[in-house]
Amino acid sequence: MTHTSDHIRSAPAASTLLASDAVRLGTVGLRSRPMRAFLSALGIAIGIAAMVAVIGISTSSRAQLTRQLDALGTNLLTVTAGSDMTGAAATLPPDAAAKVALLPGVTDATSTAALTDIKVYRSSLIPAEETGGIATVSTDLTLLDVVAGEVAHGTWLNEALAQYPTTVLGASAAQRLGIVTPGTQIWMGNQLVTVAGILKPVPLAPELDSAALISRTVAQRLYGHDDHPTTVYERSADDQVARIRDLLAPTISPQASGGIKVSRPSEALSAKAAADHAFTTLLAGVGSIALLVGGIGVANTMIISVLERRQEIGLRRAMGATRAHIRIQFLSEALLLAGIGGALGCIIGTLITAVVATVSGWLFVMPLYVVAAGLAVTVVIGAVAGLYPAVRAARTPPTAALNSQ
Repeated sequence: MTHTSDHIRSAPAASTLLASDAVRLGTVGLRSRPMRAFLSALGIAIGIAAMVAVIGISTSSRAQLTRQLDALGTNLLTVTAGSDMTGAAATLPPDAAAKVALLPGVTDATSTAALTDIKVYRSSLIPAEETGGIATVSTDLTLLDVVAGEVAHGTWLNEALAQYPTTVLGASAAQRLGIVTPGTQIWMGNQLVTVAGILKPVPLAPELDSAALISRTVAQRLYGHDDHPTTVYERSADDQVARIRDLLAPTISPQASGGIKVSRPSEALSAKAAADHAFTTLLAGVGSIALLVGGIGVANTMIISVLERRQEIGLRRAMGATRAHIRIQFLSEALLLAGIGGALGCIIGTLITAVVATVSGWLFVMPLYVVAAGLAVTVVIGAVAGLYPAVRAARTPPTAALNSQ
C-alpha cells in the first residue's frame, strides 16, 4: 500500500531574514555610493554635534561655576552707598566696617574707598583723558581674605608697604597699563607709586579687577582722602546670611538706611549661569533645526536609492524575498546611515566640548545621558526618514522592477 504522504509535497519553509543579513543588506546601498552616504551622514552629524556640544559646554560651564562658588563661598555680602530721600548721593560712615564686624554671626568685615579724582597712568606723558577706566581705591589690609582674592605676581599690601607709595593692581588694570611684573612705577594723580603686586581676577568682587589699590595711610597722606568708605565687604556664617543681610543697612546708618544698598555677589554669578542656560536652550533649538535638515537629507537619499535600485528590488522579489524583507533592508540602510552620522556627531560634539573646556580652564563634563539621547534621536530620525522609502520599495511589483530601465 502506497502511503498518501509520498504524494503530498511538503510546504516550503517560510523565508526568514536574520538580523545579521539585514545589517549586511543595509550596507549594500551605502557601499555602492559612499560619497552620497557620507554627505547624508554628515548632515546628521552636524546637527547632533551642535546639540551635544552646546549642552556639553553649558554643563561644563555650570560645573565650573558650582566648583568656583564652593571654593569662594556664597556668604559674602557687599554694602554700597546709594541715594538718600532727597536724591543726593549718600555716604557710608568711616566706621562702617567696624560696626558691621560687631554684629553677631559676622566673621569678617572690611572696606574700600574710591578716590574718584585720582587717575592712574602708565607715565606722566599720557594724555589726561586716557585713563583706561582704572579706579584708584584705598583699602584695608584684610581685603583679600574677605573677598577670596589671590595674588598672581608680587605681594599684597602689608604693614610695611602700607607706609609707602605702593599699589597692587587688579588683573584688568595691569593689562591695560601693560604691566606684567611688580617693581614698575606708575603715575597716580601727581605721584609716582611702585607696583608691589598684581591680583588674579576676583569673581566675587569684579570691580577690583580694574582698580589700583593703595593703603588707607597712603590715601590720607598723599591725597588727603577723608576715609569715608564706598564699599563694605562682609562674611558671615552660611546660615546667618539672610539675617545679617537685613541688619546691615540699619546697623551702618540707622537714620538713613534707605540709602544703603546690600547685595550678594554669588547671586549675580548664579543669574549669569541662568542667562547662559537660556542661551544654551536657544542654541540647542538651532541645532535641532540642523538635525531636522539632516533627517530630510537622509529621507531624500533613501528615496533616490529606491528609484535607482528598482531592478535590484525586482530581482530579490523574484528570488523569494518578501515585501517585509525589502522593507527591513531599506529601513536598516536608513538606520545605519543615521546611526553613523549620530555616532560621528557625538564624537565631534564631545571633542568640541573638551577643547572649549580646556581652553577656558573649566572642568570638562559630558553627561552620558546627552550622548545616549543623541544616539537615540538619530535612531528615531533614521526610522522616520527611512519608513516611507522602505514602504515604497516593498510595494514595487517584481515584474515592474525587472522591466524598468
